[in-house]
Amino acid sequence: MFVFVYGTLTDPEQVATVLGDSPQYEFAGRATLEGCHRVDGRYPTLAPGGSVGGRLLAVDDAGLERLDRYEGVDSGLYVRVAVPAGSGVEDVDDRCWVYVGDPERLDVDVTWPGDGPFRDRARRVVSRRADVVR
Repeated sequence: MFVFVYGTLTDPEQVATVLGDSPQYEFAGRATLEGCHRVDGRYPTLAPGGSVGGRLLAVDDAGLERLDRYEGVDSGLYVRVAVPAGSGVEDVDDRCWVYVGDPERLDVDVTWPGDGPFRDRARRVVSRRADVVR
């Protein structure tokens, strides 16, 4: 499966540290996420609108679990969201994953529209308005 990375995980050395030797992974090229832009705070995150350049990282299930731990998914620091794969993204079933950080916890001024918890609003907005293109 593919993960769109736009921050620390674009660095091959950081990915090697996070994923180690056991999971299978590889960088599958550059890509752009349309519909969200990068915001830098305590760690990089996304905000609605615009676009951000990054890379596609191909991982197996074990690699995705390690990425979830690294991004603090269980603690709510980041939420993993399915993003439609748009034009020019071959070999992707029909989606990529992307991590979106909680603005309050990352000290950034970002508003995600809608009601409810951050993770629900981010999932709604990103899955409906964003796509990954090459």
